[in-house]
Amino acid sequence: MFHPLEIFIGLRYTRAKRRTRFISFITASSMLGVALGVTALITILSVMNGFEQELRQRILGMIAHATVTGPNERLSDWRATATLVARDPRVTAQAPYVEGQGMLVEGPVVTGVTVRGILPEQEPAVSAIATKLREGQLTDLQPGLFGVLLGQDLAIHLGVTVGDKVTLVTPQVTVTPVGLLPRLKRFTVVGIFQVGMYEYDSALAIIHLQDAARLFRLGAGEVSGLRLTLTDLNEAPIVTRHLAEDLPPSYRFDDWTTSHASFFHAVHTEQTVMFFILTLIVAVAAFNIVSMLVMVVTDKEPDIAILRTLGLTPGGVMGIFVVQGAIIGVVGTVLGLVGGVALATHVSTVVPALERFFGVHLLSPDVYYVTELPSNLHWADVTRIGITALILCLLATLYPAWRASQVQPAAALRYE
Repeated sequence: MFHPLEIFIGLRYTRAKRRTRFISFITASSMLGVALGVTALITILSVMNGFEQELRQRILGMIAHATVTGPNERLSDWRATATLVARDPRVTAQAPYVEGQGMLVEGPVVTGVTVRGILPEQEPAVSAIATKLREGQLTDLQPGLFGVLLGQDLAIHLGVTVGDKVTLVTPQVTVTPVGLLPRLKRFTVVGIFQVGMYEYDSALAIIHLQDAARLFRLGAGEVSGLRLTLTDLNEAPIVTRHLAEDLPPSYRFDDWTTSHASFFHAVHTEQTVMFFILTLIVAVAAFNIVSMLVMVVTDKEPDIAILRTLGLTPGGVMGIFVVQGAIIGVVGTVLGLVGGVALATHVSTVVPALERFFGVHLLSPDVYYVTELPSNLHWADVTRIGITALILCLLATLYPAWRASQVQPAAALRYE
């Protein structure tokens, strides 16, 4: 279908003559439209990937790559379990935890919280809580002193700061002569943290492991489970499956991909939908190629008729206009890929410059936890976008090229 003659004529038709300046303008507009569509698609998907990575890091900063628990969400001898789990070389760190539900009370304010007991000396190996503290330190959690670390939003809601007292109410009850009473314990706020995730900043209270064990009436050496850090978090499902096969069936394993599966699935779905929506920008540019080629075919009907009388086949005529449209698509796509990659890799520089120029702040720190647009360029996305743009542009050439191949020489040359 494509021979040097068709390629030569197709390249020649992309140049403008004095009487076809308007067609040339539409050609340039089509190239620019494809380029802008590809650039926008790459940039927006990279920013969405950056937000996903940022949220994933924040979530994984507070949850473990994997957890192991026993029957009824309890481990009777966590040190022995830790020894068994440590046999897998992919497990780099582990720390015990106690977790339960409760209510924090301060004056008239009552709010439900998740209470997590930790060992301050081991917790930094499995979470980033130590780096999220705005006030206080993990070492301020001392066994028997009943100190508590609160999320910033939770502390604001309760109206407390470091040094204040709060009352923790647990679901366990105490039998007294007057009936059943809930267990109450006064805690001292020794620190405030800010993760950047409302789920944790507004509903998480961290206390010492021994205080949590006493509060929830766990036995000696008993905890809720172990939190594990792995060499590769993406292998968490594989590692937990292997651990479940090697350890007794009474152990239960979980990993971050299942504990937050709905969230990451929603983010992935949003990215997929956004890809198809933004692809419509490229599709609109491809429709410009259709209109441009239809006008070119109409303008070049005498030329097509002469070529047909000289022996050019309908397939050859079709190839000429496919080449012309493909050139527009390739040039537009290449420009878009270059622009998209350049913009996506320099978002952190371009956006602040635009904010200073227009005097606005896109992500105000008073409203958003993420104050800068993150970007994470995936070359797989770049390849997929480039291929999609080329396919759309090539499809846009088929109808005008087919129409050109149907031109009858006698009818086209009748009034010439």
